[in-house]
Amino acid sequence: MTGRGTDEIVADLGSQSRRGGAVLEHGGMTRPTAPLRDVVGHALEQAHNRLMVTAAVLSLAFGVIAIRVADVTLLGPNVDTHAALAAAGTPQGGRADIIDRNGALLATSLATASLYADPKLIIDPKAATRKLVKALPELNHDEVLAKLSSEKRFVWLKRNLTPRQHYAVHVLGLPGLFFQNEERRFYPSGSLTSHVVGFTGVDNNGLAGLEQSFDKKLKASSTPLQTSIDLRLQHILRREVQAQVDEFKGIGAAGLIYDVNTGEVLAMVSLPDFDPHEPAGLDKDTLFNRVTLGVYEMGSTFKIFNSAMSLDTGRIRLSDAFDATHAIHVGRFTISDYHGKNRWLTVPEIFMYSSNIGSVRMALQIGTATQKQFMAKMGFLQPVPVEIPEAAWPLVPHPWRDINTMTIAFGHGISVSALHLVVASASVLNGGIMVKPTLLKRQPGVPIQGERVVSERTSEQMRKLFRLVVTDGTAKFADVPGYLVGGKTGTADKQRGRHYAQNARLSSFIGAFPMNAPRYIVFVMVDEPKPSAATHGYATGGWVAAPAVGRLVRQIGPLLGVEPVDENRPEIRQAMAIEHLNRGPALAAYQPDARQE
Repeated sequence: MTGRGTDEIVADLGSQSRRGGAVLEHGGMTRPTAPLRDVVGHALEQAHNRLMVTAAVLSLAFGVIAIRVADVTLLGPNVDTHAALAAAGTPQGGRADIIDRNGALLATSLATASLYADPKLIIDPKAATRKLVKALPELNHDEVLAKLSSEKRFVWLKRNLTPRQHYAVHVLGLPGLFFQNEERRFYPSGSLTSHVVGFTGVDNNGLAGLEQSFDKKLKASSTPLQTSIDLRLQHILRREVQAQVDEFKGIGAAGLIYDVNTGEVLAMVSLPDFDPHEPAGLDKDTLFNRVTLGVYEMGSTFKIFNSAMSLDTGRIRLSDAFDATHAIHVGRFTISDYHGKNRWLTVPEIFMYSSNIGSVRMALQIGTATQKQFMAKMGFLQPVPVEIPEAAWPLVPHPWRDINTMTIAFGHGISVSALHLVVASASVLNGGIMVKPTLLKRQPGVPIQGERVVSERTSEQMRKLFRLVVTDGTAKFADVPGYLVGGKTGTADKQRGRHYAQNARLSSFIGAFPMNAPRYIVFVMVDEPKPSAATHGYATGGWVAAPAVGRLVRQIGPLLGVEPVDENRPEIRQAMAIEHLNRGPALAAYQPDARQE
C-alpha cells in the first residue's frame, strides 16, 4: 500500500497553518478551520478505501487457494480428474440388481471407494509407500513404490476398498492420495449361483454368466433382472449333488431342475463352484460350467432318443423284439451288454435293462440318415440357445457313418452338454414340443412357442418307459412313493485321447415326475465317482446319481406344489401300463438290480 501515514498528514497540516491557514483555539487545542477539515477527511477516506480494496484482494486470493485445496483434497489431484478416470475405465453409472423368480437378491451393487494417486504431489515416495503397505498389507511394496515414483499424474493403487481399508488409508493423511467413489458388485448367495449369475470385473463390466450376457441392459436400466432360478431349489440341489461328490470322491458334478412345459431352469449347479467376489486367479476347472460348457458322451441316457426316434418313425413298436443273445462285432470293436440277458428282448426290456445290443439293432433298422435328422431336430448339432455365454458346441461325427449310428444308439460317439440332454428329454416327455430353455422367469399368461419334434403318442409311450426303469429297472433307488418318478440311468467311460479310461466314468440319472403328467425334470451327473463298500464296488448311475434324484424329488415336490398320489388308483395304473409288453417267463423272472446299466 502507498498511502500516507498519520504523522505525515499532521506535518502537512502544520505546514498549511504556517502558510496562513485559519485555525481556531479552543480549550487549549488547535483545530483546523473548515477548509482544512475537508482536506483531512478526504485523505482519511482515501486511505480507508485503499485498505478495503487491499483486504478484498487478499480475501479473494485466500478464497481461491482454499477452494483449490478443498478441490484437491476432496475431489482429486491437479489434473482433469474426470478425463483421467474415464481413461482408466471407471464406470460412471449404476448397475441393476439380479433377482431369483421369487424376488430374492442374487446380485446387487454397493458403493465403495477406490484409491489412486497423483505421483507429482507425493512428497516422499519411499515414506508414502512404507506407510501404505503397512495400512494395506496386500499391496506389493515394489509395485507401489514404482507407481508413486513415476512421472504420471494418475495411478490406481487399489480398487474397491472395504470401509476398514478406506479408514486406514484416510488417517495416514498423505498428500497426493485420493479416493474415487465407485460401485462393487455384491452376491448375497456367494458361490451358490456363481455359474448362473457369473461375475463382474473391477470396472463393473460383466465377465461371465448373466452378468456378461445382460451387461448393457444391467447398466442401462434400474429394473432388476428376474431369473427363472428358485433359490430354495438351488440350495437343495447343490447340497445333494455335493453330498454325492463327497461320498464317491468325484472330481466334479452337474445338477439341473427344469420345468418341462415352460423351459425354465429352476436350479442349475456345477461343481466345483467359486466365490464370484474373487474370481481372479482361480483354476480353470473351477470356473468351468459342467452344465452348459462341458460336452460329454452321455452313455445310456441317450437311449431315450434312440427309443423315441424308433417309435416315432412307426417302423418299430413297443411289442417288437430284437436279438440280444450275442455281442456285436464291428472290426476290432465289440458291443456288448453290462450284465446282459443273452436273449431276445422287447423294446421295453431294451430300455429297462439298458441293452446296448438291442439299442444298436433298433438304430440299424431305422438307418443312419434318419438318426442324423432326428438328432438335429432334438438340438444336438448346435449349442443350446440359453442366456449365458458359456454354451458349447456339441462334438458330432463327420462323416456320419453306420458305425457312428451304432455307437450313438447307446450314447457314445457324440458329445453334448447336460443342458442339451435335459432340454431334449423335456420335449420327449411334455407331449412332443421342443421349448426354448431360459434362465429368465417367464411371465404368466404369455403363450410359449415351441416346435413339435415327436408325436403325442410317442411322448406317452416314452413316459411309460421312463416309469418302468424306476419300478422294474436300473433306477429303483430314485423311486419316491406318491410322486411317480421315472427316468433313465447312464454310465459312460470317459475318453482319454483316442482311448477310453478304465476307471474314469460319468455316472448320471435323468429323472422326471409325475410321469402321468410330467412337470419337472431332475438331473444329476457325477464326474469320475469312485466305487465304495456301501455300493458293493459299483459307481454306476443307478448307485451314484439315482439316489440323489430320489432325495431331491422328496424335498422339492412339496415346494413345487406337486401333491403325492395313490399309485394304485386305477386311472394311475392305467396311465402307466405298457401295452403289448411281453410279460413272459423271461421278463417275470427278472429281479430289479440297480447295479445294471
